Amino acid sequence: MSMSAVPPASPPTEDPTTPPPMTTPPRKASVRLQERRGSNLSLLLDMNSLGVEPVCSVSTPKEVWLQLLHTSTRPLTHTLLQQAAMDTNTLNVEYQKIPMNFVSTAELDIPGHTMKDRYKTILPNPESRVILRSPEEEAGPDRYINANYIRGYRGAQRAYIATQGPMVHTVGDFWDMVWQERSSIIVMVTRLKENNEKCELYWPQPTERTTRVKEEDEEDEEGQREEDEEEGETGRFGRFCLRVRDSQEKDGFTVTDMDIQLYSERRPVRHYWFTSWPDHHIPQCTAPLLRLVEEVELYSRSLLSTSFQPITDPVTGPGPIIVHCSAGIGRTGCFIASSIGCQQLRETGQVDILETVCQLRLDRGGMIQTTEQYQFLYSTLAQYSCQLQHNQNQNQQNPEDRVSIQLQNLQLDNTQNHSN
Repeated sequence: MSMSAVPPASPPTEDPTTPPPMTTPPRKASVRLQERRGSNLSLLLDMNSLGVEPVCSVSTPKEVWLQLLHTSTRPLTHTLLQQAAMDTNTLNVEYQKIPMNFVSTAELDIPGHTMKDRYKTILPNPESRVILRSPEEEAGPDRYINANYIRGYRGAQRAYIATQGPMVHTVGDFWDMVWQERSSIIVMVTRLKENNEKCELYWPQPTERTTRVKEEDEEDEEGQREEDEEEGETGRFGRFCLRVRDSQEKDGFTVTDMDIQLYSERRPVRHYWFTSWPDHHIPQCTAPLLRLVEEVELYSRSLLSTSFQPITDPVTGPGPIIVHCSAGIGRTGCFIASSIGCQQLRETGQVDILETVCQLRLDRGGMIQTTEQYQFLYSTLAQYSCQLQHNQNQNQQNPEDRVSIQLQNLQLDNTQNHSN
């Protein structure tokens, strides 16, 4: 627009009934929305390149991005996954088009919830948030915790719970959630402190008894661990008494077995602590994360066939796997998406990372926090895909020697562990 076309500020002969020239406040509001991180209006521009149907008859931006989260998909075979993991520019574009689906304070009508939020802008999606019921012995209103139920492989309901790292005044709430949901597995993907505090210490620390355990030494140390079980570190956290029975340091993470007790009832909980993942960044290699995903999955499967519940209890099977980092969206999202993706590759021979991340964000806004984490997720699953194909090729060449192949792989893993 030419500057000469703009009328003088105060023309003496101007008709007072003449409407003023068009101003731009509506445009500014639209621009601010598009420029905001995770803007959902801009996501309509070229989603066709990802094979998504154009969205029609949608009246509000919220409906637009929810439709995109429900419909975006990009299934990849083993070969296509390897190629996609190398194309970082395409992955960056793909990531930027996924709606964040963050929750505003106006959407979360819960008085006083900000006191229990580690980060004021990271809030639980109302539709899937975990609600803490008041204990039977203490009548009162339901309580708030910054946590969401997360769907798993093939949309399995409440397969996981994603939550923030406990704070000093929410440690009791965290263990109330573990008890209420009957969770037997906790995965922690953060250090206690990085540049600042990321998580409050919420379990007893067996510092003097922790030893590094190799796979080949486990049988030799079984007797010693049984003796230690009677003298584990104990502590009271909220309403519960926790007792550490065993702690093992593995390559990249620590596994701690403990008991949680309320009155006369006691339940086992296994705590996985992955410490080699820097905040807002990515690990140096994918192997430790894949080992953690595999260990958690194997232990979870073992719980399905072994009931730890009291005989009189009608509830059977383990509860959701609780996963947290600091905010409960970045590294937490990477772990859950990696676990789901590994199951997809193993069961179907293909993976849909885009669809998986969209599903996660429908359950908890902002899951997978950075482009680097998204690329690392692709790299992790591409590495797992290579391992699967390698094992499948060996099994096809020697169908009668599968046990021998497994032993060779174990020996190879042990050799690599020794070299590390």
